[in-house]
Amino acid sequence: MLRFRSSISTRLVVWISLLISVLFVLVLLVIEQREVRILMDETRTRAVLFANYMADVNLQPLVRYDRQAMEQNIESRVGPDIPYVVFYDREGAPLAFNESIKDVQDIVCCTRVPDDAERGYRSMTVRRLPWSGDSLRVLEVEMPVFLPGSVRKWASLKVGQSLEPAYAEIKNIRLVLLVVGLGGLGLGLLGAFLLSSGITRPLHKLVEATVSLAGGDFSQRIDIKSRDEIGELARSFNEMTFELQQARLRMEEAGRRLLQAEKLASIGRMAATIAHEIRNPLTSVKLNIQKIAEFPGFSETEQEHLSLALEGIVQIERFIRELLDFTRVAELNLMKFPVEQVIEESLKLLRDRLGRRHITVERVYGSGLPAVELDADKMRQVFLNVIRNAEEALHDGGRIEIAVDRLEEDGRPKVRVRISDDGPGIPQKDWENIFEPFFSTKPSGFGLGLANARKIVEQHSGRIKVVKKEGEGSMFEVVLPVERGK
Repeated sequence: MLRFRSSISTRLVVWISLLISVLFVLVLLVIEQREVRILMDETRTRAVLFANYMADVNLQPLVRYDRQAMEQNIESRVGPDIPYVVFYDREGAPLAFNESIKDVQDIVCCTRVPDDAERGYRSMTVRRLPWSGDSLRVLEVEMPVFLPGSVRKWASLKVGQSLEPAYAEIKNIRLVLLVVGLGGLGLGLLGAFLLSSGITRPLHKLVEATVSLAGGDFSQRIDIKSRDEIGELARSFNEMTFELQQARLRMEEAGRRLLQAEKLASIGRMAATIAHEIRNPLTSVKLNIQKIAEFPGFSETEQEHLSLALEGIVQIERFIRELLDFTRVAELNLMKFPVEQVIEESLKLLRDRLGRRHITVERVYGSGLPAVELDADKMRQVFLNVIRNAEEALHDGGRIEIAVDRLEEDGRPKVRVRISDDGPGIPQKDWENIFEPFFSTKPSGFGLGLANARKIVEQHSGRIKVVKKEGEGSMFEVVLPVERGK
């Protein structure tokens, strides 16, 4: 059996339209019945008032049985709304009536008013009569006529009140109500469509965002500002995607750190092997070369070769030392220190080198900077590595700028250090790689300085990265929490 699927929007429009239609039909029926009842009541009232009026006007001719005067009064007052008036004597015989109904014996022949009718008696009947080749609907009112002071009827009266104007008015009322009903239904359909669109459009956005989220796109956000349940659902979805995105970033960071730890473990094992297998023989070679170099019999060229050999051994020793420092997990000796003081101590160690190359260092320290809980020796090594890299990238006469300020992240106070230069800069594709072990953009070096700097900064629960800089050159940013672990 075939099953048809309909959207929520379609079902909402159908059911809301059906509900509006039923309500409009009920309301219009009530209004139509009320208007018809009021109109018929007004017609009956007019017919009774006219009958009383005719009885009063013809009272004197009736006392004298002046048929001619009565008929003149009748002829002067009949018309489209009152097609006929008939007076009957005490015995119920026709006494006077208008000329147009003399051949309509069904009207003239008799009266239904009983002989013992009392004052206030009324007889009302709706009739359909043949009239001028068509049919005429009338409200026929019959009532007794009393002389002043008498208790017995003197005559009776029959008045025909045409209902055609009333039925025409009822038809107009129904037509107006039909137009109003159709207009209301149209507005109801439009309102149902707008309402369903207002409900289903955010749901479609939510479905699309959910599909994208299932595909791994955690940047999805739903821009819904309503304060109803759908708006609450959208806000919950946005909070969920934000939490998922943060969790993903934390997982990526944890994965990166795990990979880094695995690298460090591998490098550590390799470094231990190198230190054991190379360091002792290398020390022996170095000592022997130094002893040989002390003999005076070597020429200047031979002495130069021996010096080059010693420099190579020193480079190998420095590499082994840096490698061991990078792989060694040292405990931090934390104390409260102003960051700018640690930077100044790092600059003192590089003062002669910077001075020889006429490199200018500009400092911009913010006011009211808090002291940071850190290992001063370790952080001095970080700033030395970063400033030394900036110096090596500059030509003589270059400029280094060091800026320190305070910022708030996630409600936590932090200190930010920015070290920039006006050198050739670092390609953006290498911004993350330069912190990897053994990666270097320089022809010399082992690629462990910045890797060791990141390890130390992360031990302080901080972060170090390359950030975009206006103009030429590169900029390193180091962010440290004022209190570690908070």
